[in-house]
Order: sequence, then structure tokens, then C-alpha cells
Amino acid sequence: MLQEERFLRIRSLLATFSRLSVERIVQDLAVSRETVRRDLVELEGLGELRRVHGGAVAVKAEPEPPLAVRLVARQREKRAIAKAAVALLQPGQTIFMDAGSTMSICAEEIATLSGMTVITNSLSIALKLAGAGEGRLTGNQTILLGGQIDVKGQATFGDTTLEAIHRYRADIALLSPVGLHAKHGAMSFEHHEATVARAMAEQSQQLVLLADHAKIGQASRVTYARTADIDVIVTDAKARELPGLPGLRKACERVILA
Repeated sequence: MLQEERFLRIRSLLATFSRLSVERIVQDLAVSRETVRRDLVELEGLGELRRVHGGAVAVKAEPEPPLAVRLVARQREKRAIAKAAVALLQPGQTIFMDAGSTMSICAEEIATLSGMTVITNSLSIALKLAGAGEGRLTGNQTILLGGQIDVKGQATFGDTTLEAIHRYRADIALLSPVGLHAKHGAMSFEHHEATVARAMAEQSQQLVLLADHAKIGQASRVTYARTADIDVIVTDAKARELPGLPGLRKACERVILA
């Protein structure tokens, strides 16, 4: 069994039981105790669990508020971030975009461009980019990924979504994490959201993360990108004095304060 498969199974077990013994994981995965111990050490380093005597427990994390709430929070900062991110794009590029309030605002900025191909799992972003809300067509091509529908996040997910992502190769993945931490990387609260983001990042030449200051230095439940794999972080000016920013500046190739 590949390491990523083991990680997915351990995450699933922790989501179900919250506490696991090494013996339970050994039996479930049919691997050695030493392999399980190494996996637990690495997952703890990613902030996804906490090792305890004889096993591991799930890390407690707060879920994101509903999308409707996030859409009206820190709009000025998110607009500045979106404009700075769009300035990195070039006509003719293919872009992955995941779901979220910052990405929704970013879609409005991208809609003013032309010649872009945008691949997204977000229903609302796809509609914005297609110009459906204003009864017009844009000069961009929009591809909505199929799959199961997450009503809360207004996005698709699951095996069908992942299979579709792996049919494409993008120039840039524009993603917005729940938390962005120098040690733990880019993180989501929901496992299925992290899985989609991870696939988009892997299928892109460049990874650009959009995160307002409230996410800087914060850890969530599931890591989908290591800090070393992030090419650009775009955040707002309020992040300048945050204690979590210097570590990100050191670990990432480029940090933009919008």
C-alpha cells in the first residue's frame, strides 16, 4: 500500500473514531507496526493528529463558517488579494480554482479578463465566470468539474471530481486554504476539500495561495500542500505584523502583501 493511501485510510479512521491504537491501524492497513509509527510521526508533523501512548488522537479544529457568512467577511481585504493574484496571470493560461469566498471574489476579477481557461469545482464560480449572472458571455472558457455536490460549500467533490482533475494540466492553481502555517502548510478543515485542493496543486506547474490575514499562522485539520511546495502566497497588508508571517516568508518562494 502506498504511503498516500495509508494516510487517507488513517485520516478516515480518525474522522470516524477520534482515537486509534497502533494495533488497530496495523490490522486495518495490513502493514507493520514500524510503518504505522513512521506514518503517525509524519502525520503529526503535518498537524493532522497527535500521538499518544499506544496510538493517536484526532486534532481538534473548528470548521469554517458557512459560505454565506464568509462572503461578507473581510471583503475589502479579499478584493485586494484577488486583484493582486489576477495580476500574476497571463492570457492563454489554464487555471485551477477551488471553492470559497476569496475565490468567488477572485472569479469576479478574472471575469474582466479574456483568453483564460478556468477549471473549477465551484458552482458559483463557474456561473460567475460564464457570465450567467449578467446575461452575457465572457472571453474565457470555463470548465465545471463533475462529482458529488457539497451543498454547504457549493462545490463538487469525490472520485469523479478527482478523475476529472487528473485529465488536465494547468499553468497555475489558485487555491484558498482554511489555514496557512509555516510548519503545517496549506490546510483545510474538510477532508474532501483538501483532497480536491491537493489534486489541483499536483496537476499545476505553479501553486498560488490566496489567504487573508485571519488565516496566516493558523492550522486546521488536513494539510494539502507543504510550505516548500507553495510558489506564491497572496495576503493582505494586515498580515504584515502577524507572528505567523516571517516563517512563511522564509519557507515560501514569494509572499505578496496586497
